[in-house]
Amino acid sequence: MSGFSTPAADGVPPGGVGAGAGAGTAPGFGPALGHGPGPGSGGPYRAPQVPAPRPFAWLRPSDPDRKAPATGRTVLAAVLTGLLASALLMDGLGVNLLLCAALATVGAGIAARAAGRRLRVWTAVWSALALALLAVPALYEAGWPVVLSTVWAVGLASLALHGGRRWSGVLLALPGLLWQLVPALGWARRSLRGGGNTRGRVAPVLKGVLVAAVLLAVFGTLFAGADAAMAEVLGSLVPSLDLGELPPRVALFVLGLATALGFAHIAAGPRRWDRTPVRPGRARGRLEWALPLAALNLMFGAFAVVQAVVVLGGGESVLERTGMSRSEYARQGFWQLLVITVLTLVVVALAKRWAPRATGTDRRLARLLLGALCLLTLVVVASALGRMWFYVDASGLTALRLWVLAVELWLGVVFVLLIAAGLTPSAGWLPRAVVLSAALAAAGYGLIGPDALVAEHNVARFERTGQIDLRNVRGLSPDAVPALDRLPGDYRTCALGVIASDLAETGPAPWYAASLAGARARDILAERPPADRLVGQEYACDRVGLRYEFTFGG
Repeated sequence: MSGFSTPAADGVPPGGVGAGAGAGTAPGFGPALGHGPGPGSGGPYRAPQVPAPRPFAWLRPSDPDRKAPATGRTVLAAVLTGLLASALLMDGLGVNLLLCAALATVGAGIAARAAGRRLRVWTAVWSALALALLAVPALYEAGWPVVLSTVWAVGLASLALHGGRRWSGVLLALPGLLWQLVPALGWARRSLRGGGNTRGRVAPVLKGVLVAAVLLAVFGTLFAGADAAMAEVLGSLVPSLDLGELPPRVALFVLGLATALGFAHIAAGPRRWDRTPVRPGRARGRLEWALPLAALNLMFGAFAVVQAVVVLGGGESVLERTGMSRSEYARQGFWQLLVITVLTLVVVALAKRWAPRATGTDRRLARLLLGALCLLTLVVVASALGRMWFYVDASGLTALRLWVLAVELWLGVVFVLLIAAGLTPSAGWLPRAVVLSAALAAAGYGLIGPDALVAEHNVARFERTGQIDLRNVRGLSPDAVPALDRLPGDYRTCALGVIASDLAETGPAPWYAASLAGARARDILAERPPADRLVGQEYACDRVGLRYEFTFGG
């Protein structure tokens, strides 16, 4: 089911438009767009005969003739999005992505309204999560969380416009924008070439924007030359323009324009990925399928028993035989357990596809074996989390350790959802629930400020124990500055050295490209700069390293 709907889309007969999944058409949009009688039909519009499937037809965008044409306001919103991206994104992200996303959302909303689509609950859910993810660059500087949040925001926006219930509908809708970028440009071009309302509305506005830009440039230059305070205000508000930056700015304009038109193109008539044909797996014989799964359950059960023995205090003999300390034993197998968790997810998916389902006994056996495997996998997840947490307690938190902790937690949630799906009569809610859990995990990971959390944990550990491995914090982003600022003397100088040098090289960012954490870090370092810059920082690191036998660099 699409995130938006049209009156015609909800009641398409089996032989209607798009009944064939390989036809590449948006089902149900013909009557909603008022096509009327087809040429030579002599009666009400009827869907054409579904052609023979072509290679990769399922990847083709919807038939442009079945979409609402691009309106002047849609094209104008896309052009303004491109101009805004070209003007602002060269200087950084900050709130720029939110501003560009707001304009692109307006264009998609106009296209959806022109197509007669209605807002649905899941559309609002995915859209709200996308906006929350786009708030991450405005709050924090750390690169990896910003990239993760941006990618997820684009995927969720595509899912919001496409909709989808089944696995094929949800998973193929996430990257659905990619298939629409080029067709969307042709869609807008055809509307403009057709003249009429679209061209008559877009052209005057574009001319007005151009004249306004020229007037503001001329008078702004004169006002800036007449008054120094006015020059400072205009300098902070207006993006810097440099002819050497023209090619990347043109590229950003094209990217912003294509992205906004791509979302509008989806809103005007999405590809119904739910109708993508997915052949069911050939059911295997009961013994052929159940025997390996039962063996795997036994192995997982043995692991669960061993973990229970170690946790309950009877593992001293195990440690003596392995020759490991408790710390070494706790952190020795985390990565293997993480791989086991991921592989088990693959095994469950494949086993479910090939499970025998002809009789009630077959279905109950499948539910029993797969449910037991999911329950035992939760023991693996708990063991992996416990080992990593013990490692963090002994050696401190790093950005990588926090990331894998978050991934392992999310995998545990997925197995809980799988167990819940096995206990319910219908698991139609599972695909959207899994994607929702992943989106919430990505949003939570970005909004907590991972680098700030890592710094806070290590500084709190230092205040409690007097121990810190500065290698865990020296490579963090400016998000970590408020916590690292609490370190004393040489610790502070060494921890903040790299961050201070990077900020000094880049210089202050304009208001629209600065994050809240970046601005706060600059204020702190301007008030209390690390001593003696590079030379002092290296000496400080040497002194702290010699005292605690740590090495730095690399």
